[in-house]
Amino acid sequence: MSTVLAADAALLGFARALRAAGVDASTERLHAFLRSVDVLRPGMRADVYWAGRLTLCGGRDDLERYERVFAAYFGSGPLTTETVRATPPPRLRLVVRDAPAGGRHEAGQQGPPAATLASPAEVLRHRDVAELDAVEREQVRRLLAAFALRGQARRTARRRPARRGEVDPHRTVRELLRRGGEPARLRRHARAERPRRVVLLVDVSGSMAPYADALLRFAHAAARGTRTEVFTIGTRLTRVTRELSHRDPDLAMTALAAAVPDWRGGTRLGELLREFLNRWGQRGSARGAVVVLLSDGWERGDPELLADQMRRLHRLAHRVIWANPRKARPGYAPLAAGMAAALPSVDAFVEGHSVAALERLAAVVRGAPTGSGEGVDDA
Repeated sequence: MSTVLAADAALLGFARALRAAGVDASTERLHAFLRSVDVLRPGMRADVYWAGRLTLCGGRDDLERYERVFAAYFGSGPLTTETVRATPPPRLRLVVRDAPAGGRHEAGQQGPPAATLASPAEVLRHRDVAELDAVEREQVRRLLAAFALRGQARRTARRRPARRGEVDPHRTVRELLRRGGEPARLRRHARAERPRRVVLLVDVSGSMAPYADALLRFAHAAARGTRTEVFTIGTRLTRVTRELSHRDPDLAMTALAAAVPDWRGGTRLGELLREFLNRWGQRGSARGAVVVLLSDGWERGDPELLADQMRRLHRLAHRVIWANPRKARPGYAPLAAGMAAALPSVDAFVEGHSVAALERLAAVVRGAPTGSGEGVDDA
């Protein structure tokens, strides 16, 4: 039973990674995926691939995202012959280690084979990125490269054709004229939706050095969207949206390193937030947007100034989210002066130390309740 539960957890982790990449893997699609994997040969990587592609993808736009996430999560080897199951019975849903010679375990091993998860990526999803080695960091970078970030949807003044909604008089009249005045079906329209702008403020000070690379690669994936602005904060405020527009993550990081002059310096959150609001916020970047601060909240300046600017930001933005990598540590409390000053003006206070935490952050940016993601755990 524990083996099956562990394999299910691995598949659920894959679904969360897909959602973070922008694939609309709904709860219904997830149930269909799990049933398909159970019916097919669960130990075959190819069967898992096709089960997910046929059940979790809803359109052409999802296919490229699915390919990227599957390659990062399960590896990019051939799909025809590679097996991920150790032994035929008991029937496991998914295993990662290659079967030993002869397809059997060593003599003396008792009980069912270990519940080896779908991929090391499932374990890495929950690991603190500050504790990873070079090989693990590279795998985390591949997972982050598959991310997508879009703001919470809002209704616009524009109308679009719809099956339900108000009657569209212009289209209805045109349909009547086309039919020569004969009765025709009423045409309807509804308010169109578009995602809100997202603004990311990434702390690159010395205290955030262990997390800076992962958070900036998360920002790079987010910047591929058309309505995302990215700034770095430390001792200076630097707009890096243009540098992160490179499609290749490594080229983007190289360009960003050349553009940011205050790596691993101090932190002046209050002053830089005031500069951001004066130069960019009032002009529209933050107005009505989802603003995300990725920082541990250490402040060398005046905490009262930070509190004032956070209140100002809260009045201007649609939602203010603070992601703190230190929040996941046992016994953490927001006692730092900067963090304590900012919290009253924060709508959502979340973790930011791991890939799984950044997946939850992406869900909160899209409008999901804090801490509940998008219902994957309930599936």
